[in-house]
Amino acid sequence: MDIIVHRDALLFLADLADESVDLVISSPPYFMGKEYDTSCNVDDFTAAHKLLLEHLARVVKTGGSICWQVGSHVHDNVVVPLDAIVYSVFAGHADLHLRNRIVWTFGHGMHASRRFSGRHETILWFTKGDKYHFNLDAVRVPQKYPGKKHYKGPKQGEPSGNPLGKNPGDVWEIPNVKAGHVEKTDHPCQFPVALAQRLVKALCPKNGLVIDPYMGAGSAGVAAVAEGRQFSGCDIEPRYVRIARARIKALQAGTLKTRPLNQPIHIPSKNDSVAQVPRQWLGDQIAHSEAP
Repeated sequence: MDIIVHRDALLFLADLADESVDLVISSPPYFMGKEYDTSCNVDDFTAAHKLLLEHLARVVKTGGSICWQVGSHVHDNVVVPLDAIVYSVFAGHADLHLRNRIVWTFGHGMHASRRFSGRHETILWFTKGDKYHFNLDAVRVPQKYPGKKHYKGPKQGEPSGNPLGKNPGDVWEIPNVKAGHVEKTDHPCQFPVALAQRLVKALCPKNGLVIDPYMGAGSAGVAAVAEGRQFSGCDIEPRYVRIARARIKALQAGTLKTRPLNQPIHIPSKNDSVAQVPRQWLGDQIAHSEAP
């Protein structure tokens, strides 16, 4: 049974049993405009994570994972990478080990004029203990050169790449949820279901428990339920709890629209009537489309 509650994150975690959670996926408040996220003080962010640490490390199973998604704090064009703060706190726990710093990149966001526009955020993947669940085959992506073969040696003539596909790497290009995105709700900074979906498929066993103590619009919950896992989450804002419940209910009814994980990124073409794309930006696309 999936449990979604209106509750403070620390109280939610305090109620969970020791070693009961397979995977935590969350994006905590970080100066992004949520009603209850009023602080612009990085010290407050650090203090909150010190309080969270012992709770998270207690509830996650040995062999389980914590995936913590954050961006940067920008004030007066000075950037503070918040994942560096999260790492400095979480890595201080003897049982938690960083396995990847995943870069989530996307094409749209706030435009900057005095620095390069920010187009990525990060996910820190920690495991509890040295032996952990990781199903790479569940998240492989197509080989770039699927027909490539070994040209010499004992495997000459055999495929040189894994026939199941390649490792997706630690840089993931997944569109963020902006106006017009099929998943957009009344939430200022929800992350896409596909982002959580890859983590669920790789890091949580079937029927395992995924939690999100800063649930927001419930994207982690949608991903967990869609992939046959259990979910429990909370948010301190009642409106977001209602949104998350409605989305999961719609998913179970087969009416929720999400952007598939494997859907290609849109590339403007010469026939794109919305964006006036300079010809020189299209490169090989024009050559291919105009070829006889």
